[in-house]
Amino acid sequence: MEIGIGKSGRRAYGLDDIAIVPSRRTRDADDVDISWEVDAFKLELPLMVSAMDAAVSPQTAIQVGRLGGIAVLNLEGIQTRYEDPDSVLAEIAELSEDRATLRMQELYREPVKEEL
Repeated sequence: MEIGIGKSGRRAYGLDDIAIVPSRRTRDADDVDISWEVDAFKLELPLMVSAMDAAVSPQTAIQVGRLGGIAVLNLEGIQTRYEDPDSVLAEIAELSEDRATLRMQELYREPVKEEL
């Protein structure tokens, strides 16, 4: 699609644009292959979890991997800045939206700790 003089773009889809709906036909699970490939990696589950502190912890990444998907950990996020990231994330979750933004800016000033 054209987006300006001499410029083009392609359509991107967000979570609100995609839906899985039932069909009138039934498929046997043995007849369906939902695996996919990223470069040389074959994944059994068509699931890729975004590198966001709110979506992926090390435990989540491990579990998604065990299930056959892939989860990307934010290596510049809360997990690599604090010894106890769960308490920091719980603190953020309890704050009001306007206060949470300010607090997150404060929390992200902490430097990344390579050893974490």
